[in-house]
Amino acid sequence: MKLGLGLYRHMLNDEYYSFAVQTGCTHVIVHLVDYFKQGEANPTNNQPIGDRDKPWGMAGAPDRLWTAQELIELRKQIEVAGLKLEAIENLDPAHWHDILLDGPKRALHISNVHAILRAMGEAGIGILGYNFSLAGVCGRVRGPYARGGAISVGMDGPVDTPIPNGMVWNMTYDQNAPPGVLPTTSSDELWRRLQQFLDEVLPVAEQAGVRLAAHPDDPPTPTMRQQPRLVYQPEMYQRLIDISSSPSNMLECCLGTLAEMNGRDFYEAVDDYSKQKRIAYIHFRNVSGKVPHYHETFIDDGDIDMLRVLSILYNNGFDGVLIPDHSPQMNCTAPWHAGMAHTLGFIRAAIMALERGLTPSIEARKAAVPIRP
Repeated sequence: MKLGLGLYRHMLNDEYYSFAVQTGCTHVIVHLVDYFKQGEANPTNNQPIGDRDKPWGMAGAPDRLWTAQELIELRKQIEVAGLKLEAIENLDPAHWHDILLDGPKRALHISNVHAILRAMGEAGIGILGYNFSLAGVCGRVRGPYARGGAISVGMDGPVDTPIPNGMVWNMTYDQNAPPGVLPTTSSDELWRRLQQFLDEVLPVAEQAGVRLAAHPDDPPTPTMRQQPRLVYQPEMYQRLIDISSSPSNMLECCLGTLAEMNGRDFYEAVDDYSKQKRIAYIHFRNVSGKVPHYHETFIDDGDIDMLRVLSILYNNGFDGVLIPDHSPQMNCTAPWHAGMAHTLGFIRAAIMALERGLTPSIEARKAAVPIRP
């Protein structure tokens, strides 16, 4: 297992690369989508949150695809800093919104994804994380929910406000869209769109040497903003895997999102999907509660036994990258850095312990003195 750090677009510079190295990371996963562009309720000092029914921000330029040359330059900058660029996470809605919506530009947007995959292959970047969702990551709230009043995010009830025209994936792609809202589609139709997407892009991904890694729905509710969700229970990941046996059809396993779900046992799901060797990389975070009421916690303070998860992954031979996708913000002058450093230290120490043969039993951990009441 390898320790990594996820970096948003505005963090792709030497300061953050140095922070990653200093905290023991060997890999980074980068976000090239600018989630914070013109985001009225989305400050850049934390993960993109928006508001319960407000978008993160504006999508990018429709005709400005990531080129092989700029990806090669980015990879080289990261390598000079002593790190490896493991993956790009997420596609810009400007480049693929009509794949999600089954709209008139669908064919063009399929060609966009083909071009991005080929550029990634040429640049030697082997994983593309994606989230096939209409509503996207939305409906969340921000507050002092974590230990000691640290700022964190969560969900406090369903969000059924319809999605306005010109918006998808919780970002605005058309400011001049006509008034109105996105008609509700069916779950079967959304799964059909996903299967058609994978049927058309997986062959190109294989040729390019790129693996597509699907993120589950976050928050994982059956519907969000009057639209269906795809993967809102752990067993639904299997349905996605079964669409294609292609080695490029992989999972972006978000532990926090899986734990927020109702349904199959969390640890059984992690064990199953890691045994199948279908996990490309992992979002490593902890939560308390389940949808529609949960909050993100410090890594050592939620419902998930993170040491048990690492032991499962280690025993199943998982050799991919773990990143803390989110962390509560500590009350200091560098809240993001402090929260991430705390999480990364926990993960690094736990991996070192496993590699040295220290694998306490579940019974021993239950009998241990708790960290706090």
